[in-house]
Amino acid sequence: MSSLITSVRGRRVWDSRGRPTVETEITLADGKTGRAIAPAGASTGSAEAVDRRDGGAAFGGYDVQGALAAVNGEIADVLAGREVCDQAALDAALVALDGTPNKARLGGNAIVATSMAIAHAAAAAQGLPLWRYLGAGREDYFLPLPEVQIFGGGAHAGRRVDVQDFMVIAVGAADYAQALEWTAEVYRCAGLLMNEAGLLAGVADEGGWWPAFGSNEAALDFLLRAIERAGYTPGQDVAISLDIAATDFGRKGEYTLARDGRRIDSEGLAEMLLGWLARYPIVAIEDPLAEDDAAGLRKFTAAAGDRVEVVADDFICTNAGRIASAAAQGACNTALIKPNQAGTLSETRAALEAARAAGWHSIVSARSGESEDVTIVHLAVGWGAKQLKVGSFARSERMAKWNEGLRLAEALGQGGGRLAPRQSFPWGRK
Repeated sequence: MSSLITSVRGRRVWDSRGRPTVETEITLADGKTGRAIAPAGASTGSAEAVDRRDGGAAFGGYDVQGALAAVNGEIADVLAGREVCDQAALDAALVALDGTPNKARLGGNAIVATSMAIAHAAAAAQGLPLWRYLGAGREDYFLPLPEVQIFGGGAHAGRRVDVQDFMVIAVGAADYAQALEWTAEVYRCAGLLMNEAGLLAGVADEGGWWPAFGSNEAALDFLLRAIERAGYTPGQDVAISLDIAATDFGRKGEYTLARDGRRIDSEGLAEMLLGWLARYPIVAIEDPLAEDDAAGLRKFTAAAGDRVEVVADDFICTNAGRIASAAAQGACNTALIKPNQAGTLSETRAALEAARAAGWHSIVSARSGESEDVTIVHLAVGWGAKQLKVGSFARSERMAKWNEGLRLAEALGQGGGRLAPRQSFPWGRK
């Protein structure tokens, strides 16, 4: 009886872009609680769960009073008196209550905040940290390899460059703590280089340096120099990862590279990216072609998938069925996992398991509009995801998550935090 839900409360809080978002708090009969905050993406796939926003003049139309009313009304009513530890049944009840294919009626933001809060409350009911509750008896825990933004572009930085994320992965780091140390040095040196070149112009949405570059490739050159300036060997110690976010500038196989002043077709974009793979130590490339360009994704994966992670985001939207279909087509080899894209933790877990069944890797990811909520770090560790992407190495909503990983490493008794073995990645099998 002590783990029965007695109240569900939604409150308006604020995300890292100064926009309203939803926090849900679940209280149990014994007084234990769990709460979580919904994130929001700037670059979104067409098939992901839809946030419920109020429209109108207040806060640019982004207010969430309707979503909060759903949490405090219908959602609270359907959850009251139910057993909190039955995540699958409670998530199914939320999906059925909403009744739409994309969570639009109640709001994906209302539903995901509630679903995550349920997990926190259930962990509290059992006296467990969330990562261990989610691990459900697992013993072989490791920390996810950090994938960290150094330069932000695309929708994260006023489209100053077309590519959305220029990131680094400390592929040679001995443990999680060292991966963060090396990343900190690369981030610092990137800022120094930009300052010396007169290009320092603040930070983007996710904390990466604002990319005041003359071309997309110039950002890659600066990133390579930053790795070297920090004292590391590119490709051996620290490698590059890109989120092209091609859906943002491409449609029906045609792509507009505004920064480079040209329009190219699917084949031309793939050729450009394959050229980058040949010239730079790139080990992962996300959304290289748009979500409506399945043929382009298949061709690109066939050309590069044996040596790099070809990461699907917009193409799959954290959906188990879409992942299975993409794998069957030979389009991509790695799934980006975002709980708010799916809408519930049960659907998120199903997507992760679909990726594993297909032989894919998974990267648990944050969004552009984030908060101090660290749930996704616990998901990555508890569910055994090999990588974690939460943005840059600046701003508290990002650092809260990177620092939580250090605490979990200590809780596991692993010191710096054991990482998945390098040879388990496509780029580590050379």
